[in-house]
Amino acid sequence: MAFDVYFQNATIIDGTGSEPYQGDVAVKNDKIERIFNNGGEPSGKVIDATGLVLCPGFIDIHAHSELEVLRNPSMEAKIGQGITTEVSGNCGIGVFPAKPNDEVLYAYTRDVLGHYAPFGWKDFDSYCAELGKKGSGTNMAFLQSHSALRCRSIEGNPNRSANSVEVQTMCRLLEESYEQGCLGFSSGLYYAPCLFASRGELLALLEVTQKYDRLFAVHMRCEGDDVLSALEEVIDLAKYTKVRLEVSHLKAIGRENQHLVDQMLTLIEDARLSGLDVLFDQYPYEYGSTSLFSLLPPQYLRLDRHDLQKLLDSPREREAIKAMMRDPVGWDSLYELCGWDNITAITIDSNPQYEGMTLADIASERQQGPFDAFFDLLKEEKGSAVMTDITQSQESLKRIMTHPLMCFGTDALYGGTKCHPRSFQAAVHFLDRYWRQKHVMALEQMIHKMTGETASRLGFYDRGRIAFGLKADLVLFDPNTIRDNSTATTPKAKPDGLHLVMVNGKIALYEGNPTGICAGSLLKA
Repeated sequence: MAFDVYFQNATIIDGTGSEPYQGDVAVKNDKIERIFNNGGEPSGKVIDATGLVLCPGFIDIHAHSELEVLRNPSMEAKIGQGITTEVSGNCGIGVFPAKPNDEVLYAYTRDVLGHYAPFGWKDFDSYCAELGKKGSGTNMAFLQSHSALRCRSIEGNPNRSANSVEVQTMCRLLEESYEQGCLGFSSGLYYAPCLFASRGELLALLEVTQKYDRLFAVHMRCEGDDVLSALEEVIDLAKYTKVRLEVSHLKAIGRENQHLVDQMLTLIEDARLSGLDVLFDQYPYEYGSTSLFSLLPPQYLRLDRHDLQKLLDSPREREAIKAMMRDPVGWDSLYELCGWDNITAITIDSNPQYEGMTLADIASERQQGPFDAFFDLLKEEKGSAVMTDITQSQESLKRIMTHPLMCFGTDALYGGTKCHPRSFQAAVHFLDRYWRQKHVMALEQMIHKMTGETASRLGFYDRGRIAFGLKADLVLFDPNTIRDNSTATTPKAKPDGLHLVMVNGKIALYEGNPTGICAGSLLKA
Protein backbone atom coordinates (compact mmCIF):
# COMPACT_ATOMS: atom_id res chain seq x y z
CA MET A 1 0.00 0.00 0.00
CA ALA A 2 1.18 3.53 -0.79
CA PHE A 3 1.19 5.85 2.23
CA ASP A 4 1.17 9.65 2.36
CA VAL A 5 3.57 10.06 5.31
CA TYR A 6 5.73 7.41 6.96
CA PHE A 7 7.39 7.93 10.35
CA GLN A 8 10.34 5.58 10.66
CA ASN A 9 12.17 4.41 13.82
CA ALA A 10 10.07 6.50 16.22
CA THR A 11 9.77 6.15 19.96
CA ILE A 12 5.99 5.83 20.09
CA ILE A 13 4.07 7.12 23.11
CA ASP A 14 0.53 6.22 22.14
CA GLY A 15 -1.52 8.40 24.54
CA THR A 16 -2.88 5.57 26.68
CA GLY A 17 -0.29 5.88 29.46
CA SER A 18 1.44 2.71 28.31
CA GLU A 19 5.22 2.55 28.14
CA PRO A 20 6.98 3.80 24.99
CA TYR A 21 7.93 1.37 22.24
CA GLN A 22 9.89 1.55 19.01
CA GLY A 23 8.09 1.39 15.71
CA ASP A 24 6.94 2.98 12.46
CA VAL A 25 3.65 4.78 11.85
CA ALA A 26 2.12 5.17 8.40
CA VAL A 27 -0.49 7.82 7.56
CA LYS A 28 -2.88 7.85 4.63
CA ASN A 29 -5.42 10.58 4.00
CA ASP A 30 -6.47 11.76 7.48
CA LYS A 31 -5.96 8.51 9.40
CA ILE A 32 -3.32 6.30 10.95
CA GLU A 33 -3.17 3.49 8.41
CA ARG A 34 -0.55 1.14 9.88
CA ILE A 35 1.67 0.73 12.93
CA PHE A 36 4.76 -1.47 12.47
CA ASN A 37 6.68 -2.80 15.45
CA ASN A 38 9.41 -4.42 13.36
CA GLY A 39 9.59 -2.15 10.34
CA GLY A 40 7.40 -1.95 7.26
CA GLU A 41 7.79 -0.82 3.68
CA PRO A 42 8.19 2.99 3.67
CA SER A 43 6.46 5.05 1.01
CA GLY A 44 5.28 8.60 0.51
CA LYS A 45 7.07 11.26 2.56
CA VAL A 46 9.44 9.30 4.82
CA ILE A 47 10.42 11.04 8.06
CA ASP A 48 13.35 9.69 10.04
CA ALA A 49 12.17 9.78 13.65
CA THR A 50 15.23 8.13 15.19
CA GLY A 51 15.69 9.42 18.76
CA LEU A 52 12.40 11.34 18.62
CA VAL A 53 9.05 10.80 20.34
CA LEU A 54 5.94 10.41 18.19
CA CYS A 55 2.75 10.96 20.15
CA PRO A 56 -0.84 12.09 19.57
CA GLY A 57 -1.47 15.80 19.07
CA PHE A 58 -1.99 17.65 22.33
CA ILE A 59 -5.53 18.56 23.39
CA ASP A 60 -6.25 21.86 25.13
CA ILE A 61 -9.35 21.45 27.28
CA HIS A 62 -9.38 25.10 28.37
CA ALA A 63 -9.05 27.65 25.57
CA HIS A 64 -10.37 31.09 24.54
CA SER A 65 -9.80 31.05 20.77
CA GLU A 66 -13.24 31.75 19.31
CA LEU A 67 -12.10 35.09 17.86
CA GLU A 68 -8.41 34.26 17.46
CA VAL A 69 -9.26 31.45 15.02
CA LEU A 70 -11.22 33.92 12.90
CA ARG A 71 -8.38 36.48 12.94
CA ASN A 72 -5.60 33.91 12.38
CA PRO A 73 -7.17 30.74 10.94
CA SER A 74 -3.91 28.75 10.76
CA MET A 75 -3.74 28.95 14.57
CA GLU A 76 0.04 29.08 14.65
CA ALA A 77 -0.06 30.04 18.35
CA LYS A 78 -1.39 26.56 19.13
CA ILE A 79 0.23 24.58 16.31
CA GLY A 80 3.58 26.03 17.39
CA GLN A 81 3.32 24.21 20.71
CA GLY A 82 1.94 20.90 19.39
CA ILE A 83 -1.74 21.51 20.17
CA THR A 84 -4.00 20.02 17.49
CA THR A 85 -7.39 20.15 19.26
CA GLU A 86 -8.91 22.68 21.65
CA VAL A 87 -12.11 23.51 23.50
CA SER A 88 -13.07 27.20 23.57
CA GLY A 89 -15.86 29.09 25.34
CA ASN A 90 -14.46 28.65 28.86
CA CYS A 91 -14.88 30.80 31.99
CA GLY A 92 -18.38 31.79 30.87
CA ILE A 93 -16.82 33.98 28.16
CA GLY A 94 -18.07 33.54 24.60
CA VAL A 95 -19.53 35.15 21.50
CA PHE A 96 -22.80 33.36 20.77
CA PRO A 97 -25.76 33.64 20.90
CA ALA A 98 -25.56 37.39 20.49
CA LYS A 99 -27.57 40.31 19.27
CA PRO A 100 -26.25 42.05 16.13
CA ASN A 101 -23.25 44.22 17.02
CA ASP A 102 -23.75 43.35 20.68
CA GLU A 103 -21.66 46.01 22.43
CA VAL A 104 -22.58 44.74 25.90
CA LEU A 105 -21.31 41.22 25.26
CA TYR A 106 -18.30 42.60 23.40
CA ALA A 107 -17.35 44.64 26.48
CA TYR A 108 -17.26 41.44 28.56
CA THR A 109 -15.11 39.55 26.06
CA ARG A 110 -12.59 41.94 24.50
CA ASP A 111 -9.89 41.79 27.18
CA VAL A 112 -9.80 37.99 26.92
CA LEU A 113 -10.82 37.23 23.33
CA GLY A 114 -9.63 40.38 21.58
CA HIS A 115 -11.27 42.30 18.76
CA TYR A 116 -13.22 41.04 15.77
CA ALA A 117 -15.79 42.79 13.61
CA PRO A 118 -18.57 42.36 12.81
CA PHE A 119 -19.33 40.91 16.24
CA GLY A 120 -22.62 39.12 16.83
CA TRP A 121 -23.72 35.59 15.88
CA LYS A 122 -27.32 34.71 16.63
CA ASP A 123 -26.50 31.09 17.49
CA PHE A 124 -23.79 28.45 17.41
CA ASP A 125 -24.67 27.46 13.85
CA SER A 126 -24.14 30.99 12.54
CA TYR A 127 -20.77 31.17 14.32
CA CYS A 128 -19.81 27.80 12.80
CA ALA A 129 -20.75 29.13 9.36
CA GLU A 130 -18.27 31.98 9.83
CA LEU A 131 -15.63 29.54 11.05
CA GLY A 132 -16.28 27.30 8.05
CA LYS A 133 -15.54 30.16 5.65
CA LYS A 134 -12.18 30.81 7.31
CA GLY A 135 -11.03 27.29 8.11
CA SER A 136 -8.91 26.34 11.11
CA GLY A 137 -5.42 25.05 11.73
CA THR A 138 -6.58 23.13 14.79
CA ASN A 139 -9.62 20.99 15.51
CA MET A 140 -12.11 23.24 17.30
CA ALA A 141 -14.84 22.39 19.82
CA PHE A 142 -16.94 24.78 21.88
CA LEU A 143 -18.80 25.25 25.13
CA GLN A 144 -21.84 27.48 25.45
CA SER A 145 -20.83 30.46 27.57
CA HIS A 146 -22.98 31.76 30.39
CA SER A 147 -22.19 35.44 29.71
CA ALA A 148 -23.62 35.22 26.20
CA LEU A 149 -26.81 33.56 27.47
CA ARG A 150 -27.26 36.31 30.07
CA CYS A 151 -26.60 39.16 27.63
CA ARG A 152 -29.03 37.67 25.11
CA SER A 153 -31.80 36.90 27.62
CA ILE A 154 -31.78 39.66 30.25
CA GLU A 155 -33.40 42.98 29.45
CA GLY A 156 -31.15 45.96 30.07
CA ASN A 157 -28.02 45.59 32.18
CA PRO A 158 -27.28 41.85 32.61
CA ASN A 159 -25.47 42.46 35.91
CA ARG A 160 -28.44 41.49 38.06
CA SER A 161 -30.49 38.44 39.03
CA ALA A 162 -32.54 37.06 36.16
CA ASN A 163 -36.28 36.66 36.52
CA SER A 164 -38.06 33.39 35.77
CA VAL A 165 -38.90 34.31 32.17
CA GLU A 166 -35.29 35.27 31.50
CA VAL A 167 -34.04 32.00 33.02
CA GLN A 168 -36.46 30.09 30.80
CA THR A 169 -35.08 31.96 27.79
CA MET A 170 -31.51 31.04 28.78
CA CYS A 171 -32.50 27.38 29.11
CA ARG A 172 -34.14 27.42 25.68
CA LEU A 173 -31.04 28.98 24.12
CA LEU A 174 -28.81 26.46 25.88
CA GLU A 175 -30.89 23.59 24.52
CA GLU A 176 -30.55 25.10 21.05
CA SER A 177 -26.76 25.25 21.42
CA TYR A 178 -26.68 21.62 22.54
CA GLU A 179 -28.82 20.59 19.57
CA GLN A 180 -26.31 22.41 17.34
CA GLY A 181 -23.34 20.56 18.87
CA CYS A 182 -21.88 22.46 21.85
CA LEU A 183 -19.96 20.15 24.19
CA GLY A 184 -21.17 21.73 27.42
CA PHE A 185 -21.91 24.83 29.45
CA SER A 186 -19.31 27.14 30.98
CA SER A 187 -19.71 29.76 33.65
CA GLY A 188 -17.32 32.24 35.20
CA LEU A 189 -18.75 32.93 38.65
CA TYR A 190 -15.85 35.29 39.34
CA TYR A 191 -16.72 37.53 36.38
CA ALA A 192 -19.57 39.83 35.47
CA PRO A 193 -22.25 39.11 34.39
CA CYS A 194 -22.11 35.46 35.53
CA LEU A 195 -21.35 36.33 39.16
CA PHE A 196 -24.86 37.79 39.49
CA ALA A 197 -26.58 34.49 38.67
CA SER A 198 -28.75 33.02 41.42
CA ARG A 199 -28.51 29.40 42.52
CA GLY A 200 -31.89 28.80 40.88
CA GLU A 201 -30.59 30.07 37.54
CA LEU A 202 -27.52 27.86 37.73
CA LEU A 203 -29.55 24.80 38.69
CA ALA A 204 -31.95 25.36 35.80
CA LEU A 205 -29.10 25.58 33.29
CA LEU A 206 -27.36 22.55 34.79
CA GLU A 207 -30.54 20.49 34.59
CA VAL A 208 -30.57 21.16 30.84
CA THR A 209 -26.88 20.22 30.73
CA GLN A 210 -27.54 16.94 32.55
CA LYS A 211 -30.46 16.15 30.22
CA TYR A 212 -28.08 16.32 27.26
CA ASP A 213 -25.21 14.64 29.19
CA ARG A 214 -22.88 17.57 28.52
CA LEU A 215 -20.01 19.01 30.56
CA PHE A 216 -20.21 21.80 33.15
CA ALA A 217 -16.93 23.78 33.14
CA VAL A 218 -16.67 26.51 35.75
CA HIS A 219 -14.32 29.25 36.88
CA MET A 220 -15.19 29.27 40.57
CA ARG A 221 -16.50 32.29 42.44
CA CYS A 222 -13.34 32.61 44.53
CA GLU A 223 -9.82 31.23 44.22
CA GLY A 224 -8.33 33.07 47.20
CA ASP A 225 -9.35 33.17 50.86
CA ASP A 226 -12.75 31.58 50.18
CA VAL A 227 -11.59 28.99 47.67
CA LEU A 228 -12.80 26.03 49.75
CA SER A 229 -16.36 27.35 50.02
CA ALA A 230 -16.31 28.22 46.31
CA LEU A 231 -15.21 24.69 45.46
CA GLU A 232 -17.89 23.26 47.75
CA GLU A 233 -20.46 25.41 45.92
CA VAL A 234 -19.70 24.00 42.46
CA ILE A 235 -19.40 20.44 43.75
CA ASP A 236 -22.79 20.82 45.43
CA LEU A 237 -24.34 22.17 42.21
CA ALA A 238 -22.92 19.23 40.26
CA LYS A 239 -24.04 16.66 42.83
CA TYR A 240 -27.55 18.12 42.96
CA THR A 241 -27.97 18.03 39.18
CA LYS A 242 -25.72 15.01 38.48
CA VAL A 243 -23.77 16.82 35.76
CA ARG A 244 -20.18 16.06 34.79
CA LEU A 245 -18.02 18.74 36.39
CA GLU A 246 -14.78 20.28 35.11
CA VAL A 247 -13.25 22.75 37.57
CA SER A 248 -11.36 25.35 35.57
CA HIS A 249 -7.68 26.18 36.28
CA LEU A 250 -7.68 24.88 39.86
CA LYS A 251 -5.51 27.02 42.12
CA ALA A 252 -5.27 28.76 45.48
CA ILE A 253 -4.37 32.43 44.99
CA GLY A 254 -2.15 34.24 47.46
CA ARG A 255 0.93 33.39 49.51
CA GLU A 256 -1.18 32.85 52.63
CA ASN A 257 -3.50 30.36 50.92
CA GLN A 258 -1.08 27.79 49.54
CA HIS A 259 -1.78 25.47 52.49
CA LEU A 260 -5.35 25.09 51.16
CA VAL A 261 -4.28 23.16 48.06
CA ASP A 262 -4.27 19.77 49.79
CA GLN A 263 -7.75 20.41 51.19
CA MET A 264 -9.00 21.38 47.73
CA LEU A 265 -7.63 18.20 46.20
CA THR A 266 -9.17 16.15 49.01
CA LEU A 267 -12.59 17.73 48.37
CA ILE A 268 -12.38 16.74 44.71
CA GLU A 269 -11.11 13.24 45.48
CA ASP A 270 -13.93 12.68 47.99
CA ALA A 271 -16.52 13.96 45.52
CA ARG A 272 -15.24 11.56 42.90
CA LEU A 273 -15.29 8.67 45.36
CA SER A 274 -18.92 9.52 46.12
CA GLY A 275 -19.79 9.03 42.44
CA LEU A 276 -19.47 12.54 40.99
CA ASP A 277 -17.75 12.70 37.60
CA VAL A 278 -15.34 15.54 38.41
CA LEU A 279 -11.92 16.47 37.07
CA PHE A 280 -10.03 19.74 36.92
CA ASP A 281 -7.68 21.49 34.52
CA GLN A 282 -4.69 23.78 34.94
CA TYR A 283 -1.89 25.44 32.99
CA PRO A 284 1.76 24.99 34.08
CA TYR A 285 2.56 28.53 35.29
CA GLU A 286 2.50 29.98 38.79
CA TYR A 287 1.23 33.28 37.41
CA GLY A 288 -2.07 33.92 35.68
CA SER A 289 -3.54 36.56 33.40
CA THR A 290 -6.83 38.42 33.12
CA SER A 291 -8.33 41.86 32.64
CA LEU A 292 -6.87 44.69 34.71
CA PHE A 293 -10.45 45.82 35.41
CA SER A 294 -11.09 42.54 37.28
CA LEU A 295 -9.12 43.94 40.23
CA LEU A 296 -12.21 46.02 41.07
CA PRO A 297 -14.94 44.93 43.51
CA PRO A 298 -17.90 43.07 41.92
CA GLN A 299 -20.41 45.91 42.38
CA TYR A 300 -18.27 48.15 40.19
CA LEU A 301 -18.10 45.49 37.49
CA ARG A 302 -21.87 45.92 37.10
CA LEU A 303 -21.24 49.25 35.39
CA ASP A 304 -20.48 49.72 31.73
CA ARG A 305 -17.04 51.12 31.11
CA HIS A 306 -18.16 54.69 30.39
CA ASP A 307 -20.10 54.93 33.67
CA LEU A 308 -17.28 53.29 35.60
CA GLN A 309 -14.65 55.66 34.24
CA LYS A 310 -16.84 58.63 35.06
CA LEU A 311 -17.24 57.31 38.62
CA LEU A 312 -13.47 57.08 39.01
CA ASP A 313 -13.31 60.89 38.87
CA SER A 314 -14.79 60.97 42.37
CA PRO A 315 -12.26 60.95 45.28
CA ARG A 316 -15.02 59.57 47.53
CA GLU A 317 -15.64 56.61 45.20
CA ARG A 318 -11.92 55.95 44.98
CA GLU A 319 -11.69 55.77 48.76
CA ALA A 320 -14.66 53.39 48.88
CA ILE A 321 -13.12 51.10 46.26
CA LYS A 322 -9.75 51.21 48.00
CA ALA A 323 -11.35 50.13 51.30
CA MET A 324 -13.10 47.18 49.61
CA MET A 325 -9.94 46.09 47.79
CA ARG A 326 -8.00 46.14 51.05
CA ASP A 327 -10.66 44.27 53.02
CA PRO A 328 -12.74 42.19 50.58
CA VAL A 329 -15.85 40.34 51.72
CA GLY A 330 -17.04 37.40 49.61
CA TRP A 331 -14.80 38.04 46.61
CA ASP A 332 -11.16 37.73 45.57
CA SER A 333 -9.22 40.98 45.71
CA LEU A 334 -6.18 40.11 43.62
CA TYR A 335 -4.47 43.24 44.92
CA GLU A 336 -4.88 42.05 48.53
CA LEU A 337 -3.85 38.49 47.66
CA CYS A 338 -0.89 39.24 45.39
CA GLY A 339 0.23 42.82 46.04
CA TRP A 340 1.07 45.56 43.52
CA ASP A 341 4.62 44.17 43.13
CA ASN A 342 3.23 40.92 41.73
CA ILE A 343 0.76 42.43 39.24
CA THR A 344 2.24 43.33 35.85
CA ALA A 345 0.60 45.16 32.97
CA ILE A 346 1.22 43.27 29.73
CA THR A 347 -1.24 45.13 27.49
CA ILE A 348 -2.29 48.73 28.15
CA ASP A 349 -3.57 50.03 24.84
CA SER A 350 -3.93 53.63 26.00
CA ASN A 351 -0.61 53.68 27.92
CA PRO A 352 1.67 51.22 26.10
CA GLN A 353 4.76 52.77 27.69
CA TYR A 354 3.89 50.88 30.89
CA GLU A 355 3.65 47.42 29.33
CA GLY A 356 5.91 44.96 31.15
CA MET A 357 5.96 47.03 34.35
CA THR A 358 4.45 46.10 37.70
CA LEU A 359 1.72 48.37 39.04
CA ALA A 360 4.10 49.35 41.84
CA ASP A 361 6.67 50.47 39.26
CA ILE A 362 4.01 52.26 37.19
CA ALA A 363 2.95 54.20 40.28
CA SER A 364 6.54 55.18 40.96
CA GLU A 365 7.01 56.24 37.34
CA ARG A 366 3.89 58.40 37.51
CA GLN A 367 4.86 59.73 40.96
CA GLN A 368 1.55 58.57 42.39
CA GLY A 369 0.34 56.21 45.04
CA PRO A 370 -0.39 52.75 43.59
CA PHE A 371 -4.18 53.00 44.03
CA ASP A 372 -4.40 56.36 42.28
CA ALA A 373 -2.14 55.13 39.48
CA PHE A 374 -4.37 52.07 39.07
CA PHE A 375 -7.57 54.13 39.04
CA ASP A 376 -6.09 56.56 36.51
CA LEU A 377 -5.00 53.73 34.22
CA LEU A 378 -8.55 52.38 34.19
CA LYS A 379 -10.01 55.84 33.68
CA GLU A 380 -7.73 56.51 30.71
CA GLU A 381 -8.15 53.13 29.01
CA LYS A 382 -10.00 53.13 25.66
CA GLY A 383 -9.06 49.64 24.54
CA SER A 384 -7.73 46.47 26.18
CA ALA A 385 -6.01 46.29 29.56
CA VAL A 386 -4.55 42.90 30.46
CA MET A 387 -2.33 41.91 33.38
CA THR A 388 -0.41 38.97 34.79
CA ASP A 389 -0.44 38.17 38.48
CA ILE A 390 1.71 35.79 40.51
CA THR A 391 -0.96 33.64 42.15
CA GLN A 392 0.61 30.52 43.63
CA SER A 393 3.82 28.79 44.63
CA GLN A 394 5.76 26.43 42.39
CA GLU A 395 5.27 23.63 44.92
CA SER A 396 1.47 24.06 44.92
CA LEU A 397 1.45 24.15 41.14
CA LYS A 398 3.46 20.93 41.03
CA ARG A 399 0.94 19.21 43.35
CA ILE A 400 -1.88 20.25 41.03
CA MET A 401 -0.17 19.50 37.72
CA THR A 402 0.92 16.02 38.76
CA HIS A 403 -2.40 15.00 40.35
CA PRO A 404 -4.17 12.02 38.72
CA LEU A 405 -7.38 14.05 38.19
CA MET A 406 -5.69 16.93 36.31
CA CYS A 407 -6.39 17.59 32.63
CA PHE A 408 -4.00 19.80 30.66
CA GLY A 409 -5.20 23.21 29.49
CA THR A 410 -3.61 26.47 28.40
CA ASP A 411 -6.22 29.11 29.35
CA ALA A 412 -4.70 30.93 26.37
CA LEU A 413 -6.10 34.40 25.78
CA TYR A 414 -5.57 36.83 22.95
CA GLY A 415 -6.94 40.13 24.21
CA GLY A 416 -3.98 42.41 23.50
CA THR A 417 -0.84 42.89 21.47
CA LYS A 418 1.06 40.94 24.15
CA CYS A 419 -0.25 37.89 25.93
CA HIS A 420 0.74 35.51 28.69
CA PRO A 421 3.33 32.97 27.41
CA ARG A 422 0.79 30.21 28.09
CA SER A 423 -1.01 31.39 24.93
CA PHE A 424 1.97 30.28 22.84
CA GLN A 425 4.03 27.73 24.78
CA ALA A 426 2.01 26.10 27.60
CA ALA A 427 2.33 22.59 26.18
CA VAL A 428 6.06 22.88 25.56
CA HIS A 429 6.49 24.57 28.96
CA PHE A 430 4.80 21.59 30.64
CA LEU A 431 7.14 19.12 28.91
CA ASP A 432 10.18 21.29 29.53
CA ARG A 433 9.57 21.96 33.23
CA TYR A 434 8.13 18.64 34.37
CA TRP A 435 10.06 16.28 32.09
CA ARG A 436 13.28 17.65 30.63
CA GLN A 437 14.28 19.74 33.66
CA LYS A 438 12.92 17.80 36.61
CA HIS A 439 11.58 14.39 35.52
CA VAL A 440 8.82 14.66 38.11
CA MET A 441 6.43 12.58 35.98
CA ALA A 442 6.86 9.69 33.58
CA LEU A 443 6.75 11.06 30.05
CA GLU A 444 4.04 8.60 29.00
CA GLN A 445 1.83 9.80 31.87
CA MET A 446 2.33 13.44 30.88
CA ILE A 447 1.42 12.64 27.28
CA HIS A 448 -1.63 10.69 28.48
CA LYS A 449 -2.88 13.77 30.36
CA MET A 450 -2.40 15.91 27.26
CA THR A 451 -3.96 13.46 24.79
CA GLY A 452 -5.83 10.24 25.47
CA GLU A 453 -7.26 11.11 28.86
CA THR A 454 -8.64 14.44 27.66
CA ALA A 455 -9.97 12.91 24.44
CA SER A 456 -11.95 10.38 26.49
CA ARG A 457 -13.19 13.14 28.81
CA LEU A 458 -14.57 15.03 25.82
CA GLY A 459 -15.90 12.02 23.92
CA PHE A 460 -13.38 12.36 21.09
CA TYR A 461 -12.90 8.66 20.54
CA ASP A 462 -11.51 9.04 17.02
CA ARG A 463 -8.35 10.88 18.15
CA GLY A 464 -6.03 11.31 21.14
CA ARG A 465 -4.26 7.96 20.70
CA ILE A 466 -1.95 6.35 18.20
CA ALA A 467 -3.96 3.37 16.98
CA PHE A 468 -5.10 1.95 13.67
CA GLY A 469 -7.91 3.91 12.04
CA LEU A 470 -7.80 6.94 14.34
CA LYS A 471 -7.31 10.48 13.08
CA ALA A 472 -3.70 11.36 12.32
CA ASP A 473 -3.21 14.19 14.78
CA LEU A 474 0.47 13.71 15.67
CA VAL A 475 3.42 15.46 17.27
CA LEU A 476 7.10 14.61 16.78
CA PHE A 477 9.56 16.05 19.31
CA ASP A 478 12.95 15.47 20.91
CA PRO A 479 12.43 14.72 24.63
CA ASN A 480 16.01 15.67 25.43
CA THR A 481 15.99 19.10 23.82
CA ILE A 482 12.36 20.22 24.11
CA ARG A 483 12.66 23.70 25.56
CA ASP A 484 10.35 26.66 26.14
CA ASN A 485 12.19 29.83 25.15
CA SER A 486 9.34 32.24 25.89
CA THR A 487 9.25 34.80 28.69
CA ALA A 488 6.66 37.27 29.93
CA THR A 489 8.15 39.92 27.63
CA THR A 490 8.83 37.57 24.67
CA PRO A 491 5.82 35.23 24.76
CA LYS A 492 6.02 34.27 21.08
CA ALA A 493 9.61 32.95 21.11
CA LYS A 494 9.87 29.65 19.23
CA PRO A 495 10.63 26.53 21.27
CA ASP A 496 13.45 24.07 20.70
CA GLY A 497 12.93 20.39 20.03
CA LEU A 498 9.50 20.48 18.35
CA HIS A 499 10.01 18.90 14.92
CA LEU A 500 6.60 18.25 13.39
CA VAL A 501 2.88 18.72 14.03
CA MET A 502 0.24 16.94 11.96
CA VAL A 503 -3.49 17.69 11.94
CA ASN A 504 -5.83 15.21 10.27
CA GLY A 505 -2.98 13.80 8.19
CA LYS A 506 -1.68 17.19 7.01
CA ILE A 507 1.65 18.62 8.17
CA ALA A 508 0.94 21.90 9.97
CA LEU A 509 4.48 22.40 11.33
CA TYR A 510 7.69 20.97 9.87
CA GLU A 511 11.21 21.30 11.25
CA GLY A 512 9.94 23.86 13.71
CA ASN A 513 8.21 26.10 11.14
CA PRO A 514 4.42 26.39 10.63
CA THR A 515 3.22 25.54 7.12
CA GLY A 516 0.09 27.68 7.38
CA ILE A 517 -2.20 24.83 6.39
CA CYS A 518 -5.76 24.79 7.79
CA ALA A 519 -6.57 21.09 8.19
CA GLY A 520 -8.60 21.28 11.42
CA SER A 521 -12.16 20.03 11.81
CA LEU A 522 -15.13 21.36 13.75
CA LEU A 523 -15.83 18.81 16.49
CA LYS A 524 -19.39 18.63 17.79
CA ALA A 525 -21.15 16.58 20.43
